[in-house]
Amino acid sequence: MLGHLPLVDACEFRGGEFPQGRASLRSDPKKVSWHYSRQAQHFFVSETRMSLSLKQWQQYVRPEILAMEGYVPGEQPQEWDVIKLNTNENPYPPSPAVTAAITRILQRGLQRYPDPLASEFRKKIGELLGFPPDWILCGNGSDDILTIITRTFVPPGGTVRFAYPGYLLYATLAEIQGAKTEPVLFRRDWTLPAEFALPTPDLRLVFLANPNSPSGTLVPPEEIAEWARKLRCPLVIDEAYADFADADCVALVRELENVIVVRSLSKSYALAGLRFGFAIARPELIDQMRKVKDSYNCDALSIAGATAAVSDRQWFETTRLRIVAGRQKLTAEMRRLGFEVPDSYANFTWNVHPQVKARTIYETLKSNGVLVRYMNFPGWGDGIRITVGTDEQITVCVELIEKLLQGRLPTPAPHGVIA
Repeated sequence: MLGHLPLVDACEFRGGEFPQGRASLRSDPKKVSWHYSRQAQHFFVSETRMSLSLKQWQQYVRPEILAMEGYVPGEQPQEWDVIKLNTNENPYPPSPAVTAAITRILQRGLQRYPDPLASEFRKKIGELLGFPPDWILCGNGSDDILTIITRTFVPPGGTVRFAYPGYLLYATLAEIQGAKTEPVLFRRDWTLPAEFALPTPDLRLVFLANPNSPSGTLVPPEEIAEWARKLRCPLVIDEAYADFADADCVALVRELENVIVVRSLSKSYALAGLRFGFAIARPELIDQMRKVKDSYNCDALSIAGATAAVSDRQWFETTRLRIVAGRQKLTAEMRRLGFEVPDSYANFTWNVHPQVKARTIYETLKSNGVLVRYMNFPGWGDGIRITVGTDEQITVCVELIEKLLQGRLPTPAPHGVIA
């Protein structure tokens, strides 16, 4: 039972207890509600934006965490009537086999823990890619795999290198680990300089998204193999979008002991809401990574759904070709409108207009029910990344942009933007 106490003025707090129900507040005391719990015999305060100086809470937090900004994912509105082209999801429903597999698990029951190694999936994907199961590690999405890799190979004070502009999570993972970050800038043609493969004494891990995000560009596997031979640390090829490309680096895992390939089922298999990814690496590296992963990092539903998804090859190939065709259409249309669009090998395009600000395009589309991703990379520039949607979604998006460029669409007042 809660008793509501009168509002109090701010005063100094000492000693870890509430002296006569008063505490020091760093907010407007008129907006603070004090409550007393008779059962627990203690006071508590509710106010969404206030902060109590009961203790210097910063002392509990690692300095690396205090200093970092943290990864900010793209907007995820829960309304399904929005045309959502901002986070590179598949616009089509997953294979019906996924629903059937999940239903079977639900009918069997969820009272037992899942297989900690996701053996059923490892066997199936191993058959498809030509690897024994002990070369494969599964995770709660590819981000989980990237976290496991960073925790396994990067000590505090070590260096993590990655291409920039690229996936922003790499820097976040390094910062959490207390490591140094070393971004290597793409050239303007989205190629990387030789220094990307330069070995240094404290370099412990190199990340490369291939195809890259936000550009969708691809580094040929032959060039990546040359880099791996020069490096003295693991080279992680993040192939979240590789199913939409003409080449991948899976074969390099067999040839080079320091190559790790990471895959996701969120994009090409339409399972972003299920969360499942995997790594392919030498068994000796997989064994060490297993020590770091959570004991049951993949649940029974995701294991069953993921296994069913990769087993339905007809659905996969049909859907992949639809997205590739949509990418070609989107690229051609955006170039027709005067945008600079590099050749993409992913399920999105990177678009920069020489006259119209990217933020204006983002805001205008959002105000008209279409979400794209506005991204600003300090030291490089900004642009909009547009996910390949259905043909209808692409048409709506392009027509709105064309109206904006022609001055036939009002631009909204600027407001907060997630970059």
